[in-house]
Amino acid sequence: MKSLFVSAFLLALAATATAAGPAPDFSGTWKLDTTRGENLGMMSALQQVVVITQSKTGITMKEETDFQGQKSAREVHFDLSGAPVRNPGSMGGEAETAASVADGKLVVTWTTEGAVAGTKKVRTETRSLSADGRTMTVVSSRGTGQDVVMVYGKAE
Repeated sequence: MKSLFVSAFLLALAATATAAGPAPDFSGTWKLDTTRGENLGMMSALQQVVVITQSKTGITMKEETDFQGQKSAREVHFDLSGAPVRNPGSMGGEAETAASVADGKLVVTWTTEGAVAGTKKVRTETRSLSADGRTMTVVSSRGTGQDVVMVYGKAE
């Protein structure tokens, strides 16, 4: 019942936000610049390239990551209508994602299973572009902890 309520809420939120206008165009190849991030902790050793393709209805991100010699790759898809989509989580497992546009930013809510049976963890990513379209900033919020800010530069 709680899961149904959360899904209904996310769909209503996405429908409202989608009416705010189209998503900025994040298409391109982006390289993480950890020197410009905030609260990265161990992620400051992360090397990541993200290739984003975008249409009017969705976004696909292909990530290649190298963390202290451990290479990994994943592909995620977001439906810009706000419909929930299953995606691989950044630390393994699966997540339900719901994407919306608010104030010229892409807002994605990631919901995963919690460590305790029957619980859920929710993380919100807010992705924005600089005025010149050369810098992409991703602010990741989870609960009451400090936001993690990841900054990417557009590759030539």
